[in-house]
Amino acid sequence: MPKAKPMTVHGTVEEHSKLFRDLLLGFVKIHVLHHASLGAVYGVGIAAELETHGYKLSPGTLYPLLHNLEASSLLVREDRIVEGKVRKYYYITPLGQQVLDEARGKLVELVDEVLDNKTRSKTGSKAVAGRKRNA
Repeated sequence: MPKAKPMTVHGTVEEHSKLFRDLLLGFVKIHVLHHASLGAVYGVGIAAELETHGYKLSPGTLYPLLHNLEASSLLVREDRIVEGKVRKYYYITPLGQQVLDEARGKLVELVDEVLDNKTRSKTGSKAVAGRKRNA
């Protein structure tokens, strides 16, 4: 008999884990664009930077992410020979900078709302989408 998957309120732990991973990858993309806006980034270097913030990405996750950002014209790649090996450096494009700027605005708005709601008094209320809800 197959073993049942652990369940959460709405779905399996595995499904929630994938959703959480997808959310984190959105943050990682913003982080990569941010660092590429400051200067060239490359796989191992950006992986080390991300790890300082608690993101431990496997090469099987990071490199497709970089390639997708490049394919979306948010990053452009330059190949350089470093110590006899080809190293792929990524730079932000004007479109990538525009997307990053828009993402920053949305991120600030989201953080303000989420942290405000988290610290709001339990007795207070806030109008959300035309209706009142307890905070």
